Amino acid sequence: MVIKRIYLVGFMGSGKSTLGKRLRTEIGWDFLDLDDYFEERYQITIKQYFAEFGEDAFRLAEKELLLDVSQKERIIIATGGGAPCYFNNMQVMNDTGLTIYIKLSVETLAGRLCSARQVRPLVAGKSGTELHQYIEEKLQERDGFYNQAKVIADGEVLGVDGFVRIIKASGELM
Repeated sequence: MVIKRIYLVGFMGSGKSTLGKRLRTEIGWDFLDLDDYFEERYQITIKQYFAEFGEDAFRLAEKELLLDVSQKERIIIATGGGAPCYFNNMQVMNDTGLTIYIKLSVETLAGRLCSARQVRPLVAGKSGTELHQYIEEKLQERDGFYNQAKVIADGEVLGVDGFVRIIKASGELM
């Protein structure tokens, strides 16, 4: 299989953007963070967009952006945490590239997201206990989508070199 694009999926805080930037250096492809792309395209933060238009409108706009980037080649795309879970987004990603689910425990995610509660609209204002419960519930809802990824990788133990090996074992990079 010739790989033209790589999609990194997983819960918010799983390290998709961080990994994507490091992979960009390792394999020499472009990197795009779908959330940053959204904010650049619409000239509004995701938090403001949620407040003004709601999550349903955000998910529709996100889907359109995903369809747009699915036409680009030699690109690593860090998706938003919910992107694979709406419409046929996961199928689009699987049909057009290599999907990698960065899987992390609830505890690790809660630790990472604790300090990001002010900038991430879905966890804003939650206490530590509420955050832990929210992540646990959302992961249960989303696991069925995330687990459709072609590669499921343990983000707790794999470093960038491990991800590069997985990518190269999955097919020939374009």
